[in-house]
Amino acid sequence: MTSEALQKARDFEAQYGPHIPAGERPAFHATPTIGWMNAPNGFSLYKGEYHLFYQYHPYSNEWGPMHWGHLKSRDLIRWERLPAALAPDQEYDASGCFSGGAVELPDGRHLLMYTGVQRRRDPDGFLQDVQTQCAAIGDGVDYEKISLNPVLTGKDLPAGGSTVDFRDPKIWREEDGTYFAAIGNRTEDGSGAILLYRSPDGLHWELERTLDRCGNQYGKMWECPDFFPLDGKHVLLASPQEMSPVGLEFHAGNGTVCLIGDYDPAGKGFVRQYVQAIDYGLDFYAPQTLLSSDGRRIMIAWMQNWATVGAKPYHCRWFGQTAVPRELSVKDGRLIQNPVRELEAYRGPCVMHRSIPVSGEVNLPGVQGRTLDMTVTVRPIGNERYRWFRIRVAKDGEHETIIRYRPDQGTVKIDRTRSGLPHDIVHTRSFLVPCKEGEIKLRIILDRFSLEVFVNDGEQAASAVIYTRQEADAISFEAGGSALMDVEKYDLVFDGEE
Repeated sequence: MTSEALQKARDFEAQYGPHIPAGERPAFHATPTIGWMNAPNGFSLYKGEYHLFYQYHPYSNEWGPMHWGHLKSRDLIRWERLPAALAPDQEYDASGCFSGGAVELPDGRHLLMYTGVQRRRDPDGFLQDVQTQCAAIGDGVDYEKISLNPVLTGKDLPAGGSTVDFRDPKIWREEDGTYFAAIGNRTEDGSGAILLYRSPDGLHWELERTLDRCGNQYGKMWECPDFFPLDGKHVLLASPQEMSPVGLEFHAGNGTVCLIGDYDPAGKGFVRQYVQAIDYGLDFYAPQTLLSSDGRRIMIAWMQNWATVGAKPYHCRWFGQTAVPRELSVKDGRLIQNPVRELEAYRGPCVMHRSIPVSGEVNLPGVQGRTLDMTVTVRPIGNERYRWFRIRVAKDGEHETIIRYRPDQGTVKIDRTRSGLPHDIVHTRSFLVPCKEGEIKLRIILDRFSLEVFVNDGEQAASAVIYTRQEADAISFEAGGSALMDVEKYDLVFDGEE
């Protein structure tokens, strides 16, 4: 039965969502029907289609009482809007239905597992959230919260675990039918941990073990976990709060961390071996993955930064978008990520330029646009190493977004200072790339309101939201010194609208 609160949200989005013209949205990045979007939830394969839920406040473009918005897709690129799936309408989730996961049940139903939030006053009179884990079951459109809720509470935490920071269950089902859920928690030392729970049916849970602990090394609370096998290793993803900067690897504030290691469920559990950031750009948080029917591990994330959510375009009726879904692999202890291959089906004719000498600024015929997939390979001429190389996109006489490579430093820098946001926010970020004798390969995905860069076949990725006017579509190349450049560019073409 649809509650009054859920029906209100559905009526609101049905009334106002269709009035947003398609041109005011990204062409192929998922956005909310109306209002606010943050973390992706319940990213799952259900009855042969990809379902994506998201943290949702339909009534404004600001964070508010969390609902679950809902989208589905056959190819991870074009998304169909479905009615809101969850609303905060029960005592155990009255202050919000926070993040979680989803899995298809053997009987063909769809199980959602999410964090329910109640706000209470502590003995000192301060308001605090009490977080529990809850479940709803449905048919891909309508979901009913189960009578057992909440299915995990404070009594199910290990000693010292916090009921205030106990959230974001990522659920999956193993081949033997056992269900597992990775859940974030704050421990007695004030920092984060990822807990692993086991269930025979997805509804009755018990604590299996602590997968890993932060130990105040990488931020504090670890949110939005995910845990999966990949290429002979196990990968643990988390989004730490209150990060301290570490060189060019981790920035301050809310960040992401990827832990790669070995997992022995009958022995020591997860043993981390490698640690890295997931995305090195300005806007990326709360990634979540699924396993596709053809065996690919695919990741999606909120393409936004909590520190910059106040920097909205004026009069925007939606806010928040996801990153382009990415195929993951592990190579030499690093997470490799590239746009899903389904994006290539939307490519128009190829514009190719090979061995173009660049000294000063260069513009190339056929190389412009705001919805495109472009790969630029840069290399020295002979033994002469250029000092720097810049690509300027989304450019007119007033605006531009810059990607700069410095081979002497081994750094790539993203600069959106002139990208259409008249706010004093973080506009630049640099990150290290492996030195390859001055050669670099940059795959650039541009949508109307975003830039994503994939370096050297996915060894690093960097994302940034931009709001430059759409008429700013020029692209130019520039070198300090002399370099040779190959450019392979495709417009991304979408027939029809959402």
